[in-house]
Amino acid sequence: MNMHVVFLRFSTNKLEAGAFMEAHKAWITRGLDEGVFLLVGTLQPALGGVVVAHGIGRAALDARIAEDPFVANDIVVAEVHELSPAKADPRLAFLLRDPGSTPSANP
Repeated sequence: MNMHVVFLRFSTNKLEAGAFMEAHKAWITRGLDEGVFLLVGTLQPALGGVVVAHGIGRAALDARIAEDPFVANDIVVAEVHELSPAKADPRLAFLLRDPGSTPSANP
């Protein structure tokens, strides 16, 4: 299964972010807790955020993104890029395996 990099770029409603921040943070926490989000951070300089997702198909990811209060309230616009990992540093070798497979001793 491929990985996705999601850019959450601020839109014209950026100034309303504070009203939805706690709900947005809960959405991020749920994605991390469920193992879908591998990495979440701020897109610099203060342009929005970035999410690296793994182990989820595009349709399911699109549905999850639509649930983000920032997306639902037009605080950010989501831009999704799919990538097919081919090589990785040994510390990230797990990204090259199918998320449903059992880790091998020699990745």
